[in-house]
Amino acid sequence: MKTKNLIIASFMTIALFISCDSTDKTADTPTAISTEQVNADAKIDASINDVSNIIEDQFLVKQSVTSKSGEKIKSILPACATVTWTLTNGDFTGSIDFGTVGCALDNGNVLKGKITLTFSGNFATPEQTITYTFDEFYHNGKKLQGSKTITRSLKSTELLATAHPVFTCAVDMTVTFDDGSVYTRTENKVKEMVEGYDTLGNWDDNVFLVTGSGTTTMPNGDKLSSIIKTPLRYVMACKQPFPVAGTVLKVKNDIETLVDFGNGDCDNLATVTTGGVTTTIELKK
Repeated sequence: MKTKNLIIASFMTIALFISCDSTDKTADTPTAISTEQVNADAKIDASINDVSNIIEDQFLVKQSVTSKSGEKIKSILPACATVTWTLTNGDFTGSIDFGTVGCALDNGNVLKGKITLTFSGNFATPEQTITYTFDEFYHNGKKLQGSKTITRSLKSTELLATAHPVFTCAVDMTVTFDDGSVYTRTENKVKEMVEGYDTLGNWDDNVFLVTGSGTTTMPNGDKLSSIIKTPLRYVMACKQPFPVAGTVLKVKNDIETLVDFGNGDCDNLATVTTGGVTTTIELKK
């Protein structure tokens, strides 16, 4: 009887060891980025892109008011947004208030809170540095905190030989989703207005190409690095914050995932390819 019990106990010990060993291996197995994480990262991109457009819009509005050309700029801001300007020691400071109820942009994204931006009133300089901060600012329910700097210049680049507006953006931001999950984003990107720059009074004909890289830290601590392989194409006439073309290589746990935003159609679809397997996803605001 003792021998039988000993044999049973030995099998149980071996089974427990195998079970624990299997669990440990599963826990240590690197995982690729999920489609949910791709979508969350895209939502952060959409927030940053909308804010960037608002900043550029307000810079152009103030520039047109102070210039002698008399060109009128039609702002992309909705009527529910209120803008207040002050001029101190040659620098403009603007406060954009979207209220506390919810103020919708043309692309349907809803904003709350304030954005404060500052830049020099000397528009004759070849470069302008624009800084901005947030005050209880929300984009589709996500709270944005942190700082961002945009260096704006007119120059030719590899993407377009004709001199055009180029925005070099540095971001260090915390984004809290409406479910309480917290993401951080650092990035350095270049956004170029390759179409529509000669008709500044009309935003609908503007087309932007974006290059660069960044890192998103997920709520569980996972880090997701992204590098734009093919310039992302944003078309303002599409009335959406997602690119309509371009590719981004995302890496998590040394596993590569390629996100392809399409061939230029005004939709919110993207394909996600990991390890030769491709999935089509719907990007959500």
